[in-house]
Amino acid sequence: MPEVKTSRFKSESVKALANENIQRALGAPFAHFVDGRKSAIEADYTEESWDSMRDRAAATKAHTIERLDYYLDLLDKNVRRNGGHVHFADDAAHANQIVLDIARQHDVKTVIKSKSMVSEEMGINDVLEKNGIKPVETDLGEYIIQLAHETPFHLIAPAVHKTKGQVSELFEKFLDSAPTEDIEKLCLIARDVLRDSFAKADMGISGANFIVAETGTVVLVTNEGNGRMTTSVPRVHVAISGMEKLLPSIEDVGLFLRLLARSATGQRITSYNSFISGPRASGDEDGPEEFHLILVDNGRLNLLKDETLRESLGCIRCGACLNHCPVYRKVGGHAYGWVYPGPIGAIVSPMLTGLKQGKELPYASTLCGSCRDVCPVKIDLPKLLLDLRHKIASGGAGSMPERLGIRQWHNTMKTRKKLEGSARLGRLLQGPIARRGFIKRLPLPVVSGWTKSRDFPALPPRSFAEIWRDELSGGDRS
Repeated sequence: MPEVKTSRFKSESVKALANENIQRALGAPFAHFVDGRKSAIEADYTEESWDSMRDRAAATKAHTIERLDYYLDLLDKNVRRNGGHVHFADDAAHANQIVLDIARQHDVKTVIKSKSMVSEEMGINDVLEKNGIKPVETDLGEYIIQLAHETPFHLIAPAVHKTKGQVSELFEKFLDSAPTEDIEKLCLIARDVLRDSFAKADMGISGANFIVAETGTVVLVTNEGNGRMTTSVPRVHVAISGMEKLLPSIEDVGLFLRLLARSATGQRITSYNSFISGPRASGDEDGPEEFHLILVDNGRLNLLKDETLRESLGCIRCGACLNHCPVYRKVGGHAYGWVYPGPIGAIVSPMLTGLKQGKELPYASTLCGSCRDVCPVKIDLPKLLLDLRHKIASGGAGSMPERLGIRQWHNTMKTRKKLEGSARLGRLLQGPIARRGFIKRLPLPVVSGWTKSRDFPALPPRSFAEIWRDELSGGDRS
């Protein structure tokens, strides 16, 4: 599993805000995603019909997650009936070992990979390399960040933070190519290198956008032909997925493909939609000789057991919440410190890697609600972020000053007498630092960060209760 840096969110955010390349990258591309989504929806749907589709998708995901054990069992039977193999992995280490075992059984030397967030979560590339197996990412964005030894910056555009010059430098260093900032030439350089990898690869690893329980089908959605090549050219195909990616029936796929493409990139449909139901049959022209599906837990049961947070398992990884989030669009993906950034990352990362270590992430939100409004499966992300904040505050993951402050506030609010007494004490203590009704800087641990950029309203000379008692309680003054 890649190094977890979620505890560094604040410090990494400060660095991102000062990084001109990152700030430039967070501009036009994301405006394009936002505008593209809006145009693609308005071209084909009324607001009511689009909302109805989202309701259906949300209900389908909720139904599936609620009955996950049934659908996992059904999927297992159907994949095996199709001639494939199913593996259940408890965590990243277990999943990596399964991949290694399959590779060793087939004397694999080179692996080609289609984009897979779960494989990033596992850190499979490092594991393969340490065991003498060469992994090659074939999605162009993933290939770029593999050369740079980085994690994805965005769910669907992993290298969006890289400039043309930076990509050219990477290609010069690792591919011995001539310097160029011509995008078409850079793509051709990568294509020539990757074609050789496709020809030599012994095994292909893919993710899964959706998995259909009733047919045992893996659905893969890409805009580059690499995904289809990865799953059909090598003699062994290994699909790796979180166990939450299930859909009950093949009829459900059409709905989710329409929602995913429009929400992610503003397309009506992606360029390649591949349906993989096991190894090559006797009459097929291409396809793998052997097919394996690895279903990964790696902390997802923690989400499933939580009646509130399990809603996040409905995520289809479209990235719309990132594109519309004012926090993500200022600090970018690497500040979040793990594989999943943005609002959905602020929920799932702490639960998959440890709430105490990821306690800063649920606060990486203005709670404006934009993420909820654009989510194609209507996940109430602000509600889940608030629930995580509550868990942090009440479960001991918060800092000592925070816990003391909340405890004191709780005691203060118990009775009218305590509240009024605390208000009088507060007016006395604020005297030296209050100016014209505001406190510019409050050097207390809990609120010092807040007052760095905002003025704190000072307590008024008299409370409303005192004004009412002294001036307003004598009758109608209209």
